[in-house]
Amino acid sequence: MTEFSKARRTAVTALLAAGLALVTAQAAHADPAAHADTSAQGAAPAQGAPEPVPAADLARAHSAVQDPTVLDKVGHFFARKGVPPTRQLTIGAAEEAKAAQDEAPRLAGDTVPVYTLDAGFVAGTPGAPVAKAEFTASKVVAADGQTASVWTVRQGGAWRVVNIASGGDESDYAAKAADGGGTAFREPQVNAWYVLRDGRVLPLDDEARRSVGADGVSLAAYQKLVHQRYGDKLPGSTYDREGRGGGYRLDAAAEGGPGAAAQAAPQAAADHDSAIPAVTAAAALGATALAAAGVGAGAVLRRRRAIR
Repeated sequence: MTEFSKARRTAVTALLAAGLALVTAQAAHADPAAHADTSAQGAAPAQGAPEPVPAADLARAHSAVQDPTVLDKVGHFFARKGVPPTRQLTIGAAEEAKAAQDEAPRLAGDTVPVYTLDAGFVAGTPGAPVAKAEFTASKVVAADGQTASVWTVRQGGAWRVVNIASGGDESDYAAKAADGGGTAFREPQVNAWYVLRDGRVLPLDDEARRSVGADGVSLAAYQKLVHQRYGDKLPGSTYDREGRGGGYRLDAAAEGGPGAAAQAAPQAAADHDSAIPAVTAAAALGATALAAAGVGAGAVLRRRRAIR
């Protein structure tokens, strides 16, 4: 197996896997008309830009994270400081519960959509956006300054919390991109975050700089790059049919060169009734599938240690 990326964040396993399936009552009885409202407010999207997630959906996802049960789970996430539940802390359950309460987790900022490289764009489909919404993320801050990102997806008209990950990359990169009038998106296969701005794909992190250079590339050049990387790994390809589903690593010797297959990952199923597909437990642990983003074979977003 090839090491895919350095561990930089710890994560809680999908709350679904822990038996915690949380859906807000407001989302369950959502007003269908509200979904027509988008953050773009009728403006024509820029070339290659992802379809915006309706503001009403983001508000409902935000509400799901405010559920007291979710915040309690986040409090335990902070209290354990990355220690998995299979290992005992030096304190007992009562002390852990008090520590979780003392963390007093609170939401910080807006809930943001997280966009991921789109299969149609990789394939070169005319008019395909560079990325599509995969889930939403809400940044939560603890009393001692720890931060976490709570992931939510829309399933059956309601919003469900599926994961907690340490840090706040999703919200931080979205804010950084928006500040310059662009849209943040990720290429999870190489753990890279970019901003699409004025027809160019620009790097937001070190992995992206290794991918496209410090000055970025044109949208057309980026399409050629990802087609070279993943064009033979799309759904229906031999790679996909054989179930190889490995990751992708940039060649350290040649920027943008093909890399070896990494850790295998199961395919993540999409919720076809939503603009944001469902995220499976595997994806929430950092092993997401290209198919989850509509791209095909499995890949790793982050190597994360499961703790809940």
